[in-house]
Amino acid sequence: MLSERRYDIDWLRVIAIGLLLIYHIAIGFQPWGVFIGFIQNDKSLEWIWTPMSMLNVWRIPLLFFVSGMGVYFAIQRRSWKGLLLERSKRILLPFVFGMLVIVPLHVWLWQYYYHQDLSFMLNPAHLWFLGNIFIYVLIFTPLFFYLKSKQQSKLLSVLNKFMAKPIALLVLMIPFITEGLLVQPENFELYAMTPHGFWLGMLAFLTGFSCVYSGQNFWQNVTKLRWATLAIAFTLYLLRIQGVTSDLLNYFIPVESILWIFTVFGFGHKYLNHPSKALTYLSKAAYPIYIIHMFFLYLASLVIFPLGIQPFAKLVAVILATFAGCFISYEFLIRRISWIRPLFGLKEKLSSSKNSVTQKNELKLGSYE
Repeated sequence: MLSERRYDIDWLRVIAIGLLLIYHIAIGFQPWGVFIGFIQNDKSLEWIWTPMSMLNVWRIPLLFFVSGMGVYFAIQRRSWKGLLLERSKRILLPFVFGMLVIVPLHVWLWQYYYHQDLSFMLNPAHLWFLGNIFIYVLIFTPLFFYLKSKQQSKLLSVLNKFMAKPIALLVLMIPFITEGLLVQPENFELYAMTPHGFWLGMLAFLTGFSCVYSGQNFWQNVTKLRWATLAIAFTLYLLRIQGVTSDLLNYFIPVESILWIFTVFGFGHKYLNHPSKALTYLSKAAYPIYIIHMFFLYLASLVIFPLGIQPFAKLVAVILATFAGCFISYEFLIRRISWIRPLFGLKEKLSSSKNSVTQKNELKLGSYE
């Protein structure tokens, strides 16, 4: 049973959310950005799509994987009622608050920029991910707690041994290939509020839980094979962008996606599984920043895009302004005001003595969200 602090999983969650921000910023420099609700610069930087298209097949599935892993650690010290209560506070409350308060702000900025009448129809926008996660928790809680009661079983021992074999990684891909063939998404990368995004997210969430539940052999396996999975994933990516696999995308993209994720897990476990002050800060900041980033992205775009400077300079400026706005609001507002903290998925402030005990417990068990 894995119960020690897994700093690599914390780091991967932080990195995935950082990539999400960069990705969303880059959409504003694509010729189709406005059609999916982003403020679009008048001059595009279409070359950015080359690295974006590499990220796009695994960045969201990675977050679902990590979320499933987080639930494994969470149930080690909670009852099923405690888990549902904690996830309601940390996921459902920010989800509802975000839909009612945060999402309208960036929608109105978009409407203002394009000289439209201000209006709003309730929708989760970028927070759709939180809604999916909460549904998955509700669905799988009985299964997860059943598996928790069997952590000393022969079945788990067999699973752990199987995860040490390279073929295990191939077997883990089969459900994702099956999902692609059954759902046949028009675009694999279109996750938000689609049947494909829901089922793919569910598979990734359940697989993430299973990978941690199975024991240490999975991590040793992906670490040992990290260069091989990287080489194969990159080859599939090159074939995809050259159009070689265009007729078989529902077969090849799921394989490429999961291989990228195994690669990230392998390198992360090898090099990131250690504590740092930066991680302590960023692991708490990542979730609130994910919730608010679209407002600061749209605000930065509204101010910077009309400026008469080169598109690349605008890209850099929007990146700096978005990150600055997010971190300043987190540091001086969200994390410091007790009643605001729960609205962004943070625990309420504790007294110094209770906080010391909480930090010690988190160092022992981990606090994955």
